Amino acid sequence: MKKIIIRAAIAAAIASSAPIFAESNATTPDQPNIIILLADDIGYADPGFRGSGIETPALDSLAEEGMTLDRFYTTPICSPTRAALMTGRDPMRLGVAYSVLLPWDSGGVHTDEHFMPESFQEAGYQTAMFGKWHLGHSQQVFHPNERGFDHFYGHLHTEVGYYPPFNNLGGSDFQVNGQTLAGTVTGEKGSSEGYETFMLADQSSEWIRNRDKSRPFFLYLPFLAPHEPLEAPDELVEKYRDMKDERPPARSPSDKISRLAKVTGAESRRPLYAAVVDAMDQAVARVLNTLDEEGIADNTIVMFFSDNGATRVYGRGGGDNTPFRGGKGEVYEGGIRVASVIRWPEKIPAGLNLDQAMTVMDVFPTLAKAAGVSPQNQLEFDGIDMTPALLDNKEVSRDDTIFFASEIPLYNSFGFTAIDGDWKLVQWLTMDPMATTVTHELYNLAEDPGEYNNLASKHPGRVGKMSQEILDRRALYPINGTRARISSPPGWHPPKDWASYPRPVSELQEQPATSMAPSKRSEHLLDYLHGDRGRLIYNCDPLDIPIVGKTCLN
Repeated sequence: MKKIIIRAAIAAAIASSAPIFAESNATTPDQPNIIILLADDIGYADPGFRGSGIETPALDSLAEEGMTLDRFYTTPICSPTRAALMTGRDPMRLGVAYSVLLPWDSGGVHTDEHFMPESFQEAGYQTAMFGKWHLGHSQQVFHPNERGFDHFYGHLHTEVGYYPPFNNLGGSDFQVNGQTLAGTVTGEKGSSEGYETFMLADQSSEWIRNRDKSRPFFLYLPFLAPHEPLEAPDELVEKYRDMKDERPPARSPSDKISRLAKVTGAESRRPLYAAVVDAMDQAVARVLNTLDEEGIADNTIVMFFSDNGATRVYGRGGGDNTPFRGGKGEVYEGGIRVASVIRWPEKIPAGLNLDQAMTVMDVFPTLAKAAGVSPQNQLEFDGIDMTPALLDNKEVSRDDTIFFASEIPLYNSFGFTAIDGDWKLVQWLTMDPMATTVTHELYNLAEDPGEYNNLASKHPGRVGKMSQEILDRRALYPINGTRARISSPPGWHPPKDWASYPRPVSELQEQPATSMAPSKRSEHLLDYLHGDRGRLIYNCDPLDIPIVGKTCLN
């Protein structure tokens, strides 16, 4: 691979904020390939380039040859991050913010929403996905093959295991374009053969080698690793067997569970977690080596990040989010500020760190701009184009407050956060049968990124303003969006095979359902009566009209 030697020359070449390629619906030979590598629950401090004791030479090479994104934000849980990535839009609007999509959920991301691979597909890119979907499974309209991916190899749910039989709730969940794969995959636990992480990398590499070389490609590789339940090849388990768990406390509610786990004799998951991360890095190396072998590394944008912070419970989850507070499921920095790097040789300067805030919602508009692909979305992005920051380290202004939420695992127990520049408000809301409790914490991230010093009492005006922004954003949530329903409906039976579970498109009506309202007028009336409890009308920003009050007029 060509190294970036004279940075001044490169900076001059990219000094203009104009796109590298003119946006088009027809690809050119010079347009870059795109690879998105998504880890599942890796900690901010876990890659080797962060000083971790875990060996991650492939990720370290991406950091050395590319740019490290020091302030990259995702949602605190899985499905919302993936929804934001695919659409470039706020998960609150999508109704996929408070919880992940669970096996008994019947919904997904609304079919009015446009997915990133659809734009690249429309522009002539070849598109493929290898790994974990987690964005809808009950109807074929939610399936990856219906949302812009020519090829899908992977599973619809999470926690399918790292070795065969790859199932969820006892039902097979590994497929190729809708056809079950689980019965044909072999491999014994503890071996490298049949290990899911390596399978995803090898299938990705094979697809790259067999691609149509006259067209660029878009490849999405969302690993299961290092999500629980952890498993790794024996040689890697042995490699980290004596690794000590020296992580500091998370300074969050998860510490209570960790203390209980230690008292009951639970072993630290840190050594096994390290083995799983090491294996994932080896898988990344296989893909990067394929790019080198094919001679296309210099014209491929490779982006890596985690879907949220690492789980910080001692007996379940071995990740490290140091120096940040909290972890997965929490809106402290440890739950939403994740490890991320991006490499594009001779376009993105090598070895630099970007300290500007970038979010998962920014990925779609940013990659489309960099590749010269015209986004085909009809609904407006909530993310912004960050190419000026990535290409020339220019300051990119952000008009809207960054907002994230989580309810899982406890129903009616919410965490919200609003980030406006350096100021961050953390709001905890608990709805008990007879009372609702709201507490606020305010931090200045420039001075206190570890969230040690709560300034809420010193800045009541700022707390009031930002808490109102949280309330306004919550009002956008569709009333039947995901919630923390971590128990299945009474009497619900899971399928034997998830590949055959989605209802075929031919058996579905053309238009998505709306509400039980018999007419458009009554639907608007019901939406008005619901007020800030949530929206009946999808993608509705309620207008505050004198006399009438807040209502939707679309």
